[in-house]
Amino acid sequence: MIEVAAGVLGDARGRVLLMQRKPGTHLVGAWEFPGGKLEPGETVEQALARELREELGIEAHAFAPLLSLPWRYPEKTIRLHALHVTEWRGAPQPREGHPLRWLSPGEMVASEMPPADRPVVTALRLPDLYAISPGDLAEREAVFAWLQPFLRDPRAPLLQFRFVEMERADRRAIVHDALIAAPELRSRLLVNADAGLAAEFGIGVHLRASQLREWTSRPLPASQWIGASCHDAGELELAACLGADFATLSPVHATASHPDAATMGWKRFAELAFDARLPVYAQGGVGAGDRDTARAAGAQGVAGIRAFL
Repeated sequence: MIEVAAGVLGDARGRVLLMQRKPGTHLVGAWEFPGGKLEPGETVEQALARELREELGIEAHAFAPLLSLPWRYPEKTIRLHALHVTEWRGAPQPREGHPLRWLSPGEMVASEMPPADRPVVTALRLPDLYAISPGDLAEREAVFAWLQPFLRDPRAPLLQFRFVEMERADRRAIVHDALIAAPELRSRLLVNADAGLAAEFGIGVHLRASQLREWTSRPLPASQWIGASCHDAGELELAACLGADFATLSPVHATASHPDAATMGWKRFAELAFDARLPVYAQGGVGAGDRDTARAAGAQGVAGIRAFL
């Protein structure tokens, strides 16, 4: 496996620097995050600092992990380590002739990028909090009472409507009313399990683990989020093969609803997240206060139900 470091450099307008691969290279013409292979004995940070100096003429001093994932190309297998470059000196210049451009994550076109870079773009677009409504909310008023604080939350977490004990007509009416009241929710709202309802309203869907074997292709277009509930390495791979954008991995710790369930702890979570080919949220006995711990374990962030009440 070839170890590769990639740097995410952002500007004051929220744009990220991309570099185009030159003729004669693997995936020629693709737009990618700057970086390159680790040399023997280098850490990821050391390799990225060296590559940024050689390619862009900047001195990078501080980094924060974003995503690490394996990727298998027909020609080779790599592990891509994507890091935020949080401090650097100098102005990026194409020292080796690579065309450069600055784009927001929403402007990046997946088909123009190497496949291994596409989950990194997803990670840049995803927030670090994912709030899931309790399944026992059976009335419109209760669902909207749960929703209200998130409409004012500057962190803008992803939201999932989890309708366990509700008729489909009632679920549809609640989604309709929520989008009328707050149209901006469309970009961060998912419904649990019901891909048809998600397709009707142009929102996301969060698939149950059992559904990962029922679908043979991605059930929604790329503009709508697809999440997946996962509990082991096999389910994480199924989610990636289906084209899900992200997964929740649980349970990290015991929960009030399943106090006797087997838990994985942060060490096992980190091992599973390290080999996942998509961003992963930690779920189960974790909350917003665990974001730093989760990020250190390779998570996109944290997901939960009671932790966000």
